[in-house]
Amino acid sequence: MTNLHSSSPAGEALRVASAASSAFDNSTASLSRRHFAERLAVHAEPPVLRRHAHLVRCPDIEADFDALIDKAIAAIAEGEPIQDEILGHYVNVASLVRAVSFREGKLLEQAVERLAKVNPDLVVLMQSIKLPLVKAAIEAVAGNDWRQLDGVRLDCEAPAKGSYTPDLILVNRARHSAFVLDLKRSLASYGDTSRLEELKLKMLASAMVLPDWLYKTQKRLMVETVGVAIIDAASRPSDHAAGVWALSEIDDLLEIDGAATCMAELRLRFGRRVRQLLEAEARRALNILDAATPPLTSASASSTSSRRLGILRATRRVMICDDAACCDEHTSGCCCGEDDPFDDGRDDPEAEDDAALSWPPQHIRVGFARRLLDA
Repeated sequence: MTNLHSSSPAGEALRVASAASSAFDNSTASLSRRHFAERLAVHAEPPVLRRHAHLVRCPDIEADFDALIDKAIAAIAEGEPIQDEILGHYVNVASLVRAVSFREGKLLEQAVERLAKVNPDLVVLMQSIKLPLVKAAIEAVAGNDWRQLDGVRLDCEAPAKGSYTPDLILVNRARHSAFVLDLKRSLASYGDTSRLEELKLKMLASAMVLPDWLYKTQKRLMVETVGVAIIDAASRPSDHAAGVWALSEIDDLLEIDGAATCMAELRLRFGRRVRQLLEAEARRALNILDAATPPLTSASASSTSSRRLGILRATRRVMICDDAACCDEHTSGCCCGEDDPFDDGRDDPEAEDDAALSWPPQHIRVGFARRLLDA
């Protein structure tokens, strides 16, 4: 039998190999535990950072949001502009801008409805609901502070003066509460007008009859608390006392962590697609065809190309005389006796109309049109 001691060369080699094997096993186990911890951190938010019982991540609803964006972009591109003598060749761009203002609001509503599915306690109502504006409710809201009307519930079948259509009604069955929501892509246009106060009055008046309306029309759905919230998608400073919430605070309304982050990602992707669409349309209006312009989608591209687009043509300043004999008195810019400088050889009748337009603008400005309050 041969004994291997640490002092012998063979014994020293065996000791080093054993130590290396042990260190490798420890490092492998440590690495495995670290990877497991990282995977766990991705799928589970630390409880100390969680505010609500439900959680949503952007990858969880990415496919649904992309489908909503594709549908909105296709609807924007399908619009057929109406001839406008003032806008001229820019009518297509203006038509897109108006369509964006409308479709963004619909997109936000659909996105909130999708996010609400993460919380099983929520019931979302959004199919063109008309809540009656009961006369007694309007008078109560107009003559009293909302906090003084706590506990007052009115009959939804009482005499009414018109109706109000909210964008969304959220009902939390676990808490027996409801929210009347009106989503606005921006409240900037409401700053110096009375429309915002009129909107709040309608929302508060409809909130007073909402419990009775839900019980009678939504299969005995009962709520004890009704809240009113105007959601500003631009996420400007909110004013909860006045019923204005920023879109970045929607987590607390839905009781879903990560909902605001998902909505921000939605608007980011939608804005990117809208800008591509507007840029392509502006280039067509200015007759700037750039092959490097990224394509939108096959559906939107075919729809956009099918529309009739106008083209602006730049022409140079010339001087034409009625009498060629007097051309000696003119400068070198005179084209007397020459062929018509405006004739480019085209027989298209529309070319004659386009020839009357000279000196196209150097740039184009694109902005969002204001929307009237939906009543």
